[in-house]
Amino acid sequence: MTRDVDKRQGPWLFPIPMESARDLCRFVDASPSPWHAAAAVVERLLAKGFQRYDLRSPSWDVKPGAGFVHRNGSVIAWRLREGALRRFAVVGAHTDSPNLRLKPRAAYTSEGCLQLGVEVYGGALWNSWLDRDLGLAGVVFTDDGEAHRLRVHRPVARVSQLAIHLDRGVNTDGLKLNPQLHLAPTWGLARGGVDAAETLLGLLARSAGVDPGAVRSHDVSLYDLTASTLGGLDDELVFAPRLDNLACTHAGLAAMESAEQGPDGTCAVLACFDHEEVGSVSVDGADGTLLSVVLERLAEERGLGRSAWHAAVASSLMLSADMAHAAHPNYPDKHEPRHKPVLGGGPVLKTNYNLRYGSSAPTAAALRGLAARAGVTLQDFVTRSDIGCGSTIGPLCASRLGMPVADLGTPMLSMHSARECAAAADHPQLISLLATHLTV
Repeated sequence: MTRDVDKRQGPWLFPIPMESARDLCRFVDASPSPWHAAAAVVERLLAKGFQRYDLRSPSWDVKPGAGFVHRNGSVIAWRLREGALRRFAVVGAHTDSPNLRLKPRAAYTSEGCLQLGVEVYGGALWNSWLDRDLGLAGVVFTDDGEAHRLRVHRPVARVSQLAIHLDRGVNTDGLKLNPQLHLAPTWGLARGGVDAAETLLGLLARSAGVDPGAVRSHDVSLYDLTASTLGGLDDELVFAPRLDNLACTHAGLAAMESAEQGPDGTCAVLACFDHEEVGSVSVDGADGTLLSVVLERLAEERGLGRSAWHAAVASSLMLSADMAHAAHPNYPDKHEPRHKPVLGGGPVLKTNYNLRYGSSAPTAAALRGLAARAGVTLQDFVTRSDIGCGSTIGPLCASRLGMPVADLGTPMLSMHSARECAAAADHPQLISLLATHLTV
């Protein structure tokens, strides 16, 4: 039985939990690369009346209202309210996900096949990319310096696994992959006279709508063509690629769209960064200056001097939203016994005293207060003491900005796989919690 309509009224921003989960699926499917994810965010912001500002312009003439800046795969949006600016309420997320990315000279031939040289971007689960129908998405840059998004939304490539007859021990000894040798996708047959490099360039150029002779560089990833969907016994699960971290990007966007009201003096901010999965050290990453530049320019436009600017930052709070590990039913021993978030149990507060997350005792208390105000159940995640902990943009933003940060997310399975899994009911609760943060 499919539950198309859920009559329960809860604390969620959306009265029907399935509505926000389906909207998440549409957003993920529209965002096969960080460039597309940022463009999807921008499209929705413009539809809500947000004004675009140019980072290269020396004067913004910012007045109370909604605005944003967009560069490459990153977007910073804000709602600047009336009154003297006293603090920022920030939601941070990221637009990138682990994948296979084309090398600059990607096309070659091997054993009668057209192949693509790829680099593993981020901490991908390599085996999850095997034997899938893969498309291509990203951008090409032309000789005029312009970026042109492209998407080859058809099964153009496939990473074929070695047959079991040639690897008899794979099921008992484990699959062993060399990313240089074994993750190269096949995308055609090397017929006589086919120039692999010229053919790939033509494919990318046609998809971007430009002349192949004008293309100077590209940033193109492979992506799984299987559409995002609701599944499980009662459509209570979300099966999709790139939930880490497009789910939190979508939740932050939905919260920002609804955050029209709020206290004077508080500026609501949504920061969607690229490059989190590879350390954030870039012009568009959280370890760069993008967010601090935007916030400082907003403060300057509102007449704040340096002392008032520093006071506003110290009075602020950032919620770093990134997906969390749900307790895995097949591997319960991989989780800390007293900190096992479950699918459908609500958003997760993430804590690590070695500062892999940005949460501290004061910010955890603040987040718990926001959750109580939103009527949202909050779970806790701490990694086992004998297993290393991943990280987020939280510690980077806390140290770079000097702004208090709490890390949270929603629980999921198969993190960093080409296909991931979360609970539909958790998503609207995260939206509600983030919206409460932006409006109180």
